Amino acid sequence: MESTDKPAAVAATTTTPPSTSVAASKCPFNYSAVDVGLRVVLFAAAVIAVVVMATSKQTEMVPVPGLPTSVRVPYSAEFTDSPAFVYFMAALSTTGLYSIITALASILLGRRPSYTNTILLAFALMDVVFVGIVASATGAAGAVAYIGLRGNSHVRWDKICNVYDEFCRHVGTAIAFSLFAAILLVFLTMFSTFALYKKIR
Repeated sequence: MESTDKPAAVAATTTTPPSTSVAASKCPFNYSAVDVGLRVVLFAAAVIAVVVMATSKQTEMVPVPGLPTSVRVPYSAEFTDSPAFVYFMAALSTTGLYSIITALASILLGRRPSYTNTILLAFALMDVVFVGIVASATGAAGAVAYIGLRGNSHVRWDKICNVYDEFCRHVGTAIAFSLFAAILLVFLTMFSTFALYKKIR
């Protein structure tokens, strides 16, 4: 006489584990941690660029045109002398504020089980906007800095970095950090877009 316990045993062994479809739909990496890290670095780069540009003032004794070369007067060079540098300061200050706000938002939203598509899309779109802002500010400041470094003989613009060397070093360093911030924003845009793609795929 055959036992009737075997079907029950087979049924017990064929019980499937809980569905993993929910876990599979999530991003394969910790989006919040990487996003916050990049935005903190962006904040640091923007603040450094602003501080270095703001402290670029230098005063030197320069000759007065039309007078003997022995007659010299003190003259200062600072970022407020150029509208491009003023725009640079405004753009990088705004970028620093934006980066810290979005970093805090990313931390708060990271405590939830998953990101909403709307938030990811908003991050990607705003990052694109700030890529344009920082890139334009970096280009404008870089163009003025190049004139200060090399001059332009065709329009008789004299170079000034041979006199205001410290001022030019500050400006060059600020532009370098601004370029780094623009590259970070490009990576943030790509990162947010990729996370959104993985979520809706």
